[in-house]
Amino acid sequence: MPIRNEEKHLRAAVARVREQHYPGDLELLLCVAPSEDQTRRIAEELAAEDPRVVVLDNPTGYTPAGLNIGIRRARHDVIVRVDGHGELSRDYIATAVRLLEDTGAANVGGLMDAQGTSPLSEAIAAAYNSRLGLGGGGFHLADTPPGPADTVFLGVFRKAVLLEVGGFDESLHRAQDWELNYRLRRAGHLVYFHPDLRVVYHPRDSYRALAQQFFTTGQWRREVARRHPDTLSPRYLAPPSAVVGIGGGLLVGVVGLASRNRGLALFLAAPLSYALFLLVAMWAMRGVSPAARLRLPLVLVIMHVMWGAGFLRGRPE
Repeated sequence: MPIRNEEKHLRAAVARVREQHYPGDLELLLCVAPSEDQTRRIAEELAAEDPRVVVLDNPTGYTPAGLNIGIRRARHDVIVRVDGHGELSRDYIATAVRLLEDTGAANVGGLMDAQGTSPLSEAIAAAYNSRLGLGGGGFHLADTPPGPADTVFLGVFRKAVLLEVGGFDESLHRAQDWELNYRLRRAGHLVYFHPDLRVVYHPRDSYRALAQQFFTTGQWRREVARRHPDTLSPRYLAPPSAVVGIGGGLLVGVVGLASRNRGLALFLAAPLSYALFLLVAMWAMRGVSPAARLRLPLVLVIMHVMWGAGFLRGRPE
């Protein structure tokens, strides 16, 4: 479990691991990055309460480095990646180990079940769980059937295969899980999705944190595409294309209105169409409270625009 600034959710995440119905031995390695909150203190308290919990230092602060520290230190043949603000379902580990044995996969993973605790985080969770938010990534949708996948959420791995392909790429501060699964598949290994492997995920709870998250993710997804051009798909090109189309259409359309040029004013069709999409999406989301529904349009704008802008900007220097 690579963790940083996770004082709000860490105890619950660790509790879900300790409550697992798994008959075998397990250890929980907390790879703690430098934090601005009480994450380190809470981690040490959890280790004092349970000898199976071990605290490790991740001085770089980056997720892939923390993951590799834990992989190298792990005593067992199966590596279960856990998130600091995620909660495993009760039989997650037992089910994953069975799937590894039954399928022969190198990595199995399941559903990211985003759940909010406030109107804003509820709106963000609804966008995560919808094709309208993230474009239909398989592990975000409950109706995705079991089977081979390009990537999965978190993942339960065979340690030997992780070591074989060199572990996580520490030069990728984001999108390292997608890139690892790409290398696993290129090496001839199976990545397998099953919706029974459900993890409750608690998304960010501020517009600013959401914007930073999606801008950075877009930047690093661009870097993965640069290194592996064959991974590009219409789904990943849609957000940057939308940023260019909406932004360009708005600029040219406003110039057209100011100059009374009808041809240029027609470019406003792009931002107006996106605005119509937001209104439709606002009412199409099911099971969302009225307060969360009101926040959905801005949440979707931030997700789409910041991801697309990050992709256009590319990897930070």
